[in-house]
Amino acid sequence: MSGILLYAVILFVKIFEVSMATLRIVLITKGEKVKGAFIGFFEVMIWVVLAATVLDNITSDPFKVVVYALGFAIGNYTGSTIEGYLAIGTTKIEAIVHKDQGKALSIELRKMGLAVTAVEAYGMTDRKEILILHVPRKKVKATVKLIQTYQKDVVITINEVKPIYGGYGFLRK
Repeated sequence: MSGILLYAVILFVKIFEVSMATLRIVLITKGEKVKGAFIGFFEVMIWVVLAATVLDNITSDPFKVVVYALGFAIGNYTGSTIEGYLAIGTTKIEAIVHKDQGKALSIELRKMGLAVTAVEAYGMTDRKEILILHVPRKKVKATVKLIQTYQKDVVITINEVKPIYGGYGFLRK
C-alpha cells in the first residue's frame, strides 16, 4: 500500500484509535475500569500496528508523520464530540434560589424523576434555598432550563462527580 491510500488509512485509523483513547479515559475517570481496560487492549493493538506503519521507511516518506499528527488532532476532537453525545456519568447541580420558589421548583424537578435535597440558606438580603441534585449528564441541559424558568437570576453550579453510592435513583454496589 502506498501513496494516497496509505495516507488515508493512517489518517482514519489514527482518528479511530484516538477516539477510543478519549472514551477509555472518560470511562476510567467515571469508575468504569473494566470497560476502560477492554477498550485499552484494542487501542494499544491498533497503535502498535499503526506506529510501525508510520515509522517504516520514515525518512523516505516523512509526510506520514504529518498525516499521523493530523489524525491525532482530529481524533481528539472526534472522541470528545462522541463522549459529549454519550454523556457518560453523573453531574451534581446546585441551584441557589429564592426561598419562596424553592418548594415549587423542587416539586417540578421531582416530577422529572430527579432527587432533590433542599437546604435553607441566607443570602445577603433575603432567605434562600440551595437545591442539590445528582443528575445523569444527559439530563443536565433540561434541568438547568427548568430551573431558569423559575428564576432568572438563579446561581447554578455544575460539577462532574464520580460514581454515587446510594440515594434516590442511583444503585451502585
